[in-house]
Amino acid sequence: MSDSQLWDDVDAYFTALLTPEDEALRAALRDSDAEGLPHINVAPTHGKLLQLLAEIQGARTVLEIGTLGGYSTIWLARALPADGGRLVSLEYDAHHADVARRNLARAGLDRIAEVRVGPALESLPKLADENPPPFDLVFIDADKVNNPHYVEWALRLTRTGSLIVVDNVVRGGHVTDAGGADPSVRGTRAALELIAEHPRLTGTAIQTVGVKGYDGFALARVLA
Repeated sequence: MSDSQLWDDVDAYFTALLTPEDEALRAALRDSDAEGLPHINVAPTHGKLLQLLAEIQGARTVLEIGTLGGYSTIWLARALPADGGRLVSLEYDAHHADVARRNLARAGLDRIAEVRVGPALESLPKLADENPPPFDLVFIDADKVNNPHYVEWALRLTRTGSLIVVDNVVRGGHVTDAGGADPSVRGTRAALELIAEHPRLTGTAIQTVGVKGYDGFALARVLA
């Protein structure tokens, strides 16, 4: 048995036992596939991890940078209170955003979760101008080139004790390539270095294997 098959089998076991998907989640993936969206959504186990992190945090507000078809958005929104919970998700592609809105509506979460369309680095200043309550958790899963900018914006829009999750930080192991030319690797390294060096952040990064292959995420907490 290959390593990848073993990873898939273990993920399938964990998913069936601990993170079974319901019809809303399955439909979100099915409709995303039918609409031609790329297969880059988080795995079910990672979606459940995001939900648990938000619940442990006691989150009432979540910011997501990178919506895709709304699969991770559903997991996160389900952690928020029906009364007063708010999730803002930023998506570059208008078609992706339309699919996500339909998926959120079918899941009964469209009153909690809002999808905004446009480049995130344009949407974030507009969001900040609204002076929203600080976000309790920020999930960053968009273009990797701008990861350090997204972390900086997350710091502006959070509070002491907020969590910041940055997905896809392993880059197939290429994250160790300090002299590489890949802009996604360079952006990821810059974000990790920012987490390591910023006086208001403490964090770590975890490698993962599973149905999404070899990957990982960074988790940071805002100190002050």
